[in-house]
This record gives sequence, C-alpha cells and structure tokens, in this order.
Amino acid sequence: MNILLAMIPAFFWGTTYAVTQFTLPEWPPLLLGILRALPAGIILWLIKPSMPNKQDWRPLFTVGTINIGAFFCLIFLMAHTLPSAISGVGMISVPVFAMLFQWVVFKQRPTIVRALCGAGLIFLAWQLFNPSHLSLNPTGMLAMLCAILCMITGSTYTQKLGKTLHWWTTLTWQLILGGIVLVPITAIHAFIDPSEYLNPLSHIELTHVGGIVWVCLLNTAFAYGLYVWLLQRMTVVDFTFGGIANPIAGISFGFLLLGETFTSYQYLLMVGMIVMSLAPQCIIQWTKARKASALPLKSKYQNL
Repeated sequence: MNILLAMIPAFFWGTTYAVTQFTLPEWPPLLLGILRALPAGIILWLIKPSMPNKQDWRPLFTVGTINIGAFFCLIFLMAHTLPSAISGVGMISVPVFAMLFQWVVFKQRPTIVRALCGAGLIFLAWQLFNPSHLSLNPTGMLAMLCAILCMITGSTYTQKLGKTLHWWTTLTWQLILGGIVLVPITAIHAFIDPSEYLNPLSHIELTHVGGIVWVCLLNTAFAYGLYVWLLQRMTVVDFTFGGIANPIAGISFGFLLLGETFTSYQYLLMVGMIVMSLAPQCIIQWTKARKASALPLKSKYQNL
C-alpha cells in the first residue's frame, strides 16, 4: 500500500514539465522557481514551525541553493525546451550518475547488477537521445545534465545534514532559503530584461493561476509533504519503486496536454530505460526475499 502511495508524489513531480509548458509557457524559469519553492516552504513551515540552530544555517543555505534554487530553475528550463516525455524519462538516469559519483568520489564500487543495469540504461539513453533519431534542444539537454548533478550533490549534502538536523526542518527551510536566494538573482535579471517579466505578469489568466497552484501546492507542498511522511513509514529503497510514476506522468501528460507523440521504437526505448532503472532494486528485493524464505527451511533441517 505504501508503494502505491509513493507513486503519488512521483506522479506529480513527473507532471511538472507538461503542466508548465501548457499553462506557463512564457514565464521565466527564475520566477517560476521562486513561485514554486518559497510559498510551498512557508506553507509546510506553518504546518509545523521549526527553527534551525545557528550552526545549521550555512549548510541549509548551501542545500537550498543547490537542491531547490538551482534545481527548480533547471527543471523549468527543461520544461520550456524539451518534450515532457523526454524530460521525465531522462531524469530516471539519476541512479547511473549517482553510482558513478559514489565510485569516483567515495571509492564505492557498484555491484555487478547495478553496473550492468547502468550500462544498459546508458545504451538505451544513447539510442533515445541520438540526434539522428530525435532532434532535441541543446540548452534543454545541458539543463537536464546540470539538474541531475544538482540532485546528486544536493542529496549528498542533505544526507549529511540529516545526521544533525530534523528532516522536517531540513525540508521546509531548504525550500524557503532556495526560494529566497532566487529573489535577488531574479530582480537583476528582470532589471536587465524587464519585458520577459512584464509580458506574462501583465496578462495573468486563469490558466496561469491554475499552473502556479499545480506546481506550488500540488507538486511541491503536497508532494514533498507526502514524500517526507512516507519516508517515516518505508525505506528509501521501497520508495524508489514508486518512482516509476514519474516518467509515466511525463509521457502521459505530454500526450494529453501537448499532443506529444513518438515512434513505437522511441516508446520502446523509454520503457526499456524505466525497466533498467528499476531492475537493480527489484533484483535486490527478490534476492533478500529468497534468502529470508530459505532461512526457516535451513534451520528446520539443522534441527533434524
């Protein structure tokens, strides 16, 4: 049941690209980053107020800048420049980059299963993103790569911070600080290019309001709150199984809202990437279950 619940936040996160492109196509990514992070952080803080200690402000600011400020802006840049399905499927390659990061930085060699699945995922991604098969915006592809690096780096910092700071404080304040750090950057950008902000803000329609509510309240406040609540009741490994809803949401919402269609071969590559991303955890869980079921039989024969 918890794994089904885990699909809910993953599904909402996967809708970000199509919903943004459909409802907020001309809104600058910096402004959207603020509108997604800051109100959501304040709402979650009001639900359960908490204040960090003096020594925690600096690491929280670092995590908020990387994990929220930079990451959210890159996600919205992807939403403006890449098909929704490609963004959703492309982001599931995070485990491969994380595996390489752990190997290079912390000298933690991946298991054979993870290495093989990672190689398979890279091969399928290479086929899907091949320019001869699919024409993609280079800016969007660079934004995807940077977003993946932000996620890996930010998650590493968040894990370290979680050893000394309560998870709810980390969650709420990284959203708040991540939104705040974007304010002066957005102000400078608006001063340099005011038309990019005046045009959308001077013609706010109901569709725009609906898009902001979706990415702020549902995608962030609700989804992140449910994510944190679920992590108290299930392991991170179990939660990853719910992540399959992310690319599925990207593909389905891209089709429903934007009319995105691909060839059968491209859809097959997408499915293959999803399977490869989930395969290591499935194999690990299956191996653990098999060993657990074998233990009672072993002890039974030993007693005989």
